[in-house]
Amino acid sequence: MRQASSLLRGAACALGLCLGGATVSAAPTVEVLHWMTSGGQAKAMKSLKDDMESQGGKWIDTPVGGGSSEEALTKLRARVLGGDAPSSVQLKGPLIQEWGALGVLQPIDDVAAAGKWEQALPKSVAATMKYKGQWVAAPVNVHRLDWMYANPAVLKKVGITMPATWEQFDTAAAKLKAAGITPLAHGGQAWQDASLWEVIVISVGGPAFHQKALVELDPKALGGETMQKVFDRMRKLRGYVDPNFSGRDWNLATSMIMNGTAGFQIMGDWVKGDMSAAGKQAGKDYVCANPPGTDNAFLFIVDSFAMFKSKDADRLAGQKLFARLLMEPRFQENFNLAKGSIPVRTDMKLDKFDSCALAASDHMAKTVKSGGFAPSAIHDMAVPMAVKGAMTDVVTKHFNSDMSSAEAARRLADAVKLARE
Repeated sequence: MRQASSLLRGAACALGLCLGGATVSAAPTVEVLHWMTSGGQAKAMKSLKDDMESQGGKWIDTPVGGGSSEEALTKLRARVLGGDAPSSVQLKGPLIQEWGALGVLQPIDDVAAAGKWEQALPKSVAATMKYKGQWVAAPVNVHRLDWMYANPAVLKKVGITMPATWEQFDTAAAKLKAAGITPLAHGGQAWQDASLWEVIVISVGGPAFHQKALVELDPKALGGETMQKVFDRMRKLRGYVDPNFSGRDWNLATSMIMNGTAGFQIMGDWVKGDMSAAGKQAGKDYVCANPPGTDNAFLFIVDSFAMFKSKDADRLAGQKLFARLLMEPRFQENFNLAKGSIPVRTDMKLDKFDSCALAASDHMAKTVKSGGFAPSAIHDMAVPMAVKGAMTDVVTKHFNSDMSSAEAARRLADAVKLARE
């Protein structure tokens, strides 16, 4: 009998379930706080969860709806202050540096060295994944913010093509209005107003002006004549939005393109992820192009996951497994096919990606060389949260009132100055 018990205990230990008071080993566990909740984004996150579980890991999903980072970051602050930080959080750009300065991020240098991340990533991206030289985050993609989408059946119906200039856009908008179709699908949320504005900044002023105004925060650029022209264009675009846009989520605006009730949408390439999730094909059901004036620009956003410190051995093991999977080529392909973006690794084949993604990849290579590869200020790649908030407040107040362009530019310069003090 004693021999039988010994054999049973041995078998259990071989399965990692030691009896007799020994510690039971759990699976490597990762809790992921994120705001990727729309159709394409949710599909991308499921591919990540499936990868984790196929490797024996345990996934705890902590999604925050709404499509923007603000609510998620509020939740993160409360969790960290309460001593209950999630294992990994969707963070990017300066935010990684801000959390690193608080001493709450977990280094993952061993994972990065084993995976040769340094060799696989653009230098500018690798630098943002580190805090004081230590890897604390893993990147998963490159998004392009300055994209414009349309339904080709709608374009054909009113006899227009994708506009290459703002004058052509205005002509197309007039024809769409005459046909009872909303010219511009837009969601009435502050971050969407600000996203559209940033595209117009680089469209009207060019990459050098974007760098001066939205990255270097030059007061003359923020409050000058070129910025007034940016707000002039925003006022024009406001006239192309339907009266029911207030509070609308971006993916509902995307559905207006898919169902043919709107002409164009100007938004990041996560739009493409939702169209793919709905079974739509690039080039057939929708077309994409550079918005007018952005042929030499690429507003980039790199999604990444930062690791937070934990004393739990299973959670530390889960972080390392999670970080390793994030950078594997198979995951980068699956995730970006679902999300609409392109892989951040520079050593991957793109033969499974659609025409819009291939165009984005070519455009990225071109603008990296020309100097038009610009970090998005509104999507947390270039400026502190307080500055981004100040910009967003002014932009959305202008967009939703009769404020003059000169007043908006003046308020913008003042608000950014105050946010930096």
